[in-house]
Amino acid sequence: MRYLHTMVRVHNLEESLDFYTRIFGLAETHRIENKKGRFTLVYLAAPQDKARAEQEKAPELELTWNWDTENYTGGRNFGHLAYEVDDIYATCQKLADAGITINRPPRDGHMAFIKSPDGISIELLQKGERLAPKEPWASMENTGTW
Repeated sequence: MRYLHTMVRVHNLEESLDFYTRIFGLAETHRIENKKGRFTLVYLAAPQDKARAEQEKAPELELTWNWDTENYTGGRNFGHLAYEVDDIYATCQKLADAGITINRPPRDGHMAFIKSPDGISIELLQKGERLAPKEPWASMENTGTW
């Protein structure tokens, strides 16, 4: 398992970028604009991690700016922790066997979500190429929120 990123939602992207880059000292590594989903993702890294983050996409801070306004309450501005795993199906099975609910099953062989006992969302991402769809995951429905 390898730590990838932490995501936080921001109200004002430019103001947040000014804080995280100019004031706090992080550097932008890459950006994703999703017109269909109406959001922008900006990835930042500490100066000593910048080259590694640009090459490996980790360790980073992900700023998520949803184009439609929303007031984030109850910690909703904090998104999730993300970890890369060698085999997403084996990892999810191990977690399920331990009684952990797989909130967003790895139907696509690439991504799943679980929650910690404190309700913190944890994203699991398949290392390398996504795995072929596999049951019972391929037809499993989402449970709760993540």
